[in-house]
Amino acid sequence: MSKLKLVGGRPITMDEAVELRQTVFGSAASPPRGEWTRTGINFGAANGEYPYGLRTPRNATRGMQSVLQAFIIKHFIFDVKPRDKSVPLEELLKPTEAEQAQALYLAISDILWNIGEKTKAIFALPGEASHIPHSHVYFQDNVTEKLFFFEFTTLDEMQIFAKRYLPYFTENPGPGALLLLYSAVVTRGMENLRNDLDAPKGAHLMGPYEEGSLNIVTLLLTGRATPYLHNGVVYVGDEDHYALPQFGILGRGSIGLLIWEGENEAMRSASRQPGSRLKTPATPVWVSCCCGHFGVLFNSNRELLRNYHAEKRFELHYYTLAGCYLSMTVDNRQQEEGADDGQEDGERKQNDMVSTPLERLIHTKWMEAKITYHGPLPASLNF
Repeated sequence: MSKLKLVGGRPITMDEAVELRQTVFGSAASPPRGEWTRTGINFGAANGEYPYGLRTPRNATRGMQSVLQAFIIKHFIFDVKPRDKSVPLEELLKPTEAEQAQALYLAISDILWNIGEKTKAIFALPGEASHIPHSHVYFQDNVTEKLFFFEFTTLDEMQIFAKRYLPYFTENPGPGALLLLYSAVVTRGMENLRNDLDAPKGAHLMGPYEEGSLNIVTLLLTGRATPYLHNGVVYVGDEDHYALPQFGILGRGSIGLLIWEGENEAMRSASRQPGSRLKTPATPVWVSCCCGHFGVLFNSNRELLRNYHAEKRFELHYYTLAGCYLSMTVDNRQQEEGADDGQEDGERKQNDMVSTPLERLIHTKWMEAKITYHGPLPASLNF
């Protein structure tokens, strides 16, 4: 599918270009991190292994693209209609190229529509010519200075636009990941986003993290770039300072978030531990961050988070954008008398080994669960 020439839109101004680069990367006078201008959004081959999965290098775009992946998985398992419930999960996750493209533009639209509080959204796409000259205050990156903004106030019109111009996001190498991030930032509003960060003046969205800032993940996941993962608003202060509000997760979304940050106590503050609104989303799909590495955990039973009995023993699937997949059984029966302790060939008992980081992450949701892997652990999971 070839890229169509942009029609309409409003060109970015000098002030907007400087503010956008400062808000996202911290500076407009120096070049942004290079991976953002050359990483597109791409699936694996439709006739290959895990055709539902995006493939992304291990770079700073992976956290954001893992959120996109979670929405795509939700689409294939829960949103495609009509759906016969007898269809096995393996079949639901075997899309054609056309179904891949549809899932991608619908997921992008859903994310931006949620960020815009379901009233508006803005796409940021580059034209051919630069609107902003190179100078001592603005370092050209071949993307930001070429942007046009397209604003929408209905989801249907957004989806039509996203479908039409999808190749801008999928070009590889290309700036697709950056275009999604820019669209999210301008939809949220740069002043709103800086308030979300609740950080000193000059703070920006990007961090030094290998697979991307958690603030980018919360922006796409919840609509706000909050560093606080607890439920609701918590007032923090002491006898010498007024109590100030920390705005955490204000509502339950369709996708959850689970985090295990290893033994680094400095990173394990209460505000960085997801509350119940992130741990128990509307559908059993979670973005996961395990020792700084992102992936997606999912189950195909919508009743899993609604019915206590469904949580006693269930299958859980894990996918990373390196093209790594792992399935496991999560058993919450806590060694009930008569519980089947047998293992199928190729499975590994949790008790036979030191808990892996992935198990520790799953235990943040199901504390006493016994986790049995199906098959050997992929080498890429040695965090």
